[in-house]
Amino acid sequence: MHQPLHSTDVTSQVHPYTNLALHETAGPMVISKGEGVFVYDDKGNKYLEGLAGLFCASLGFSNSRLADAADRQMRQLPFYHSFGHKANEPAILLAEKLLAMAPVPMSKVFFANSGSEANDTAIKLVWYYNNALGRPAKKKIIARSRGYHGVTIASASLTGLPNNHRDFDLPIDRILHTDCPHYWRHGLPGESEEDFATRCADSLEQLILREGPDTIAAFFAEPIMVSGGVIVPPRTYFAKVQAVLRKYDILLVADEVICGFARTGNMFGTETFGMHPDMITCAKQLSAGYLPISALMVNEAIYQAMLAESRKIGTFGHGFTYSGHPVAAAVALETLKIYEEENILEHVRSVIPHFQQRLQALGSHPLVGEARGHGLLGAVELVADRETKAPFAPELGMAARAGTAALSHGIITRALGDTVNMCPPLIITRQEIDMLFDGIEGALDDTHSLAQRA
Repeated sequence: MHQPLHSTDVTSQVHPYTNLALHETAGPMVISKGEGVFVYDDKGNKYLEGLAGLFCASLGFSNSRLADAADRQMRQLPFYHSFGHKANEPAILLAEKLLAMAPVPMSKVFFANSGSEANDTAIKLVWYYNNALGRPAKKKIIARSRGYHGVTIASASLTGLPNNHRDFDLPIDRILHTDCPHYWRHGLPGESEEDFATRCADSLEQLILREGPDTIAAFFAEPIMVSGGVIVPPRTYFAKVQAVLRKYDILLVADEVICGFARTGNMFGTETFGMHPDMITCAKQLSAGYLPISALMVNEAIYQAMLAESRKIGTFGHGFTYSGHPVAAAVALETLKIYEEENILEHVRSVIPHFQQRLQALGSHPLVGEARGHGLLGAVELVADRETKAPFAPELGMAARAGTAALSHGIITRALGDTVNMCPPLIITRQEIDMLFDGIEGALDDTHSLAQRA
């Protein structure tokens, strides 16, 4: 009954972030229905979606208000573009709403379709800005090892994960990387968390001085480095890094693609960690994952530079066919209304303590070197030796095995490197949090038994 669909997938579709050779024999897991925080495969099996899809389905998988918003807009104006002075009501109102919500003063919003595109646009505007200011050499951009900013050519260059670069001829020129601020993994013996943050900031400054401050334009940072393994910044990290950036007149771009919209216990991760960015990118939970949309917010100084260049050139020569798509914008606007009207932020804050308590309890599991997280984000890093923090050999794929084992416990999660990540829908209840962590614990037990037999 199910095989034709599975075999058709194998013969017709390329899957992102998938071992393509393995997929030819393993085939797909076909998800056919969603209900609340749960999804169902085409065989009727029910799973708690412990990653909110891909860190995006904040309101679960069956919100009727979002479906109705899409339906209304689809019937009224299913598409129009934003080129050449054209506009549509949902995009106008969404831009206004985002500026009102911004954690620091922002001037204008540019819409795109994905976090990758928003970050890619931010890179172009960093260069555009410095050209407007007559600083043609100030173009290099610094990101961080294990950071994640997308997969377009430029945004993938920012991404600090090796498999996003290997054999794609990345990173491109003018993209640099500094240290990953993971205290548990990279802190020195006897080094305090604050001293480690100082060392990271000093290392960043040394990189800037080696390259030449007049050549460094911007620093991109996620409040929490989620795809790199839910790396929470050490105490005082962003205060110290931002002091370095101000010293050398370097822009800060906050990548809020995952952390934005209540995920960290504040509406933006920028607020949680005391960041003061010049640009903010957001996506994913902007529309609860229901339709593709992203946004880039820029401050007044950057907008004035854009304005000057547009006067000089005669146009702002950038944009996408679907920038400010009316249906996507309508769904995003309704999402933001739901966050407010249903007190999603208050709900998130009420369940965070239980989520983090259950997460930290996993830190005593014999497979787990560190359990870490913040807000409704968490990860466990698997190690072969808890005392030395020695990782498993990559070819064993232990975290991937744990992720696969979780399926038998009714949990969908995601293994990234040595970590198993958790990022449930924001609407998750205390009871569902227990279901999530009971399943993860069972999967870790299964994986440990497998490791002992190996």
